[in-house]
Amino acid sequence: MLEVLNHPLITHKLTIMRNKETGTKDFRENLDEIAELMAYEVCRDLPVRSVDIETPMGACTGYELSKQVVIVPILRAGIGLLDGIRRLIPTAKVGFIGLYRDEETLEPHEYFAKFPKNLEDSIIMIVDPMLATGGSAIAAIDMMKKRGAKNIRLVCLVGAPEGAKAVQEAHPDVDIYLAAMDDHLNEIGYIVPGLGDAGDRIFGTK
Repeated sequence: MLEVLNHPLITHKLTIMRNKETGTKDFRENLDEIAELMAYEVCRDLPVRSVDIETPMGACTGYELSKQVVIVPILRAGIGLLDGIRRLIPTAKVGFIGLYRDEETLEPHEYFAKFPKNLEDSIIMIVDPMLATGGSAIAAIDMMKKRGAKNIRLVCLVGAPEGAKAVQEAHPDVDIYLAAMDDHLNEIGYIVPGLGDAGDRIFGTK
């Protein structure tokens, strides 16, 4: 499943982020807020179990999450989505995947991986602001599946049709959530119109 979350607040904040005049502080804050808004939709069908509790007025049956949620940002830009999602799911655990892209071949290469236990029974959210060629996302999903993960969701801010198609073909069982689907990739693999290099704009490194 591919779902583009067409929400006015997300669109408004994303427009601020796209503007090349937007500074690091405002870029990061709007990304953080969009992540929380997206998490609300991505978590809409999380499994729950009943639990008996006592309210100040008496007994009742409530519901709590029945599976562990693991957020896995793709370093480094994926960190920008982490805090917003964790505010909504404070019990979520966090894993990390470090990938860098070869600027000539555009192929991803792993340089770091650290995950919590019991991935096979958890709901995995791989997060990265940009879904461009799809290479990093596919590699990250491959890594999670090799470690036993079965329920994986890919959460990205802006996607290109080429990247979305590549992920769907490689991993048809993974749901993809985007804040926006942009037009195309340019000759160097960047999303157009996109928002530039998300990592550089989050951390002010360029």
